Amino acid sequence: MGLLQAAIAGSAARSSHAHVVGALGSAIVGGEIAEGALLPSDDALTGRFSVSRTVLREAMKTLAAKGLVRAKAKVGTRVLDRAHWNMFDADILHWRVEAGLDENFLLDLATTRAAIEPAAAALAARRATPADIARLYAIADRLGDLNHDRVSIANVDLEFHLAIAAMSKNPFMQSISSLIEAALAISFKLSSPADDAEKIRECAVNHRRIVEAIERGDEAATRQAMLEVIEVGVERTRRALRQETPWPEPTMQRR
Repeated sequence: MGLLQAAIAGSAARSSHAHVVGALGSAIVGGEIAEGALLPSDDALTGRFSVSRTVLREAMKTLAAKGLVRAKAKVGTRVLDRAHWNMFDADILHWRVEAGLDENFLLDLATTRAAIEPAAAALAARRATPADIARLYAIADRLGDLNHDRVSIANVDLEFHLAIAAMSKNPFMQSISSLIEAALAISFKLSSPADDAEKIRECAVNHRRIVEAIERGDEAATRQAMLEVIEVGVERTRRALRQETPWPEPTMQRR
């Protein structure tokens, strides 16, 4: 189960390794274990999680690879400052979403998407093949299915955005899939178009505009259409978070 479906529907760790990584990673990202703190000893952790030293060692390697901890001989394993965390990592994003949502995190995600996805869409307008465009139209049409629930429409939306990233033929733009998935998980968990038939239709129409601009090869229009899709999702999530309380002016800039 991916980040998006897990965030919306919930999921559980499936192995001892995943359980240790999930419990410690979530506690670190959620602030239960403070930045700069030393983790308990290996003996304490193997006892707490009822795992072998081998499983614990592999779990620590996984957390270290994510930038969350660093082990030092005769000192122990210390939690690193968040500046070291890999915020593009799917697990870290999932734990951050689980820890609770706030306006700053929402805007940080939105501004990052706004900086990258419109540019990826513009490259798709330049590089997409007829087969690529036909696939995008098919995905946009599936977005309009009035029988969607929150998980199904979120999965189709994610498929659409990842398809455009792939059509950009830019490997760096393709590497932000976890960030897109986290943003959609937040948006669709709090306020999904699936809750309203008219919103489902609007979602499909807005995404179809992106495909039409790509088909025309109009890079400027493609950028604009993608940015508008991002902003619609952000505003929907803002209203859910703030319960209609006015927000400051958005920091996203049109391109």
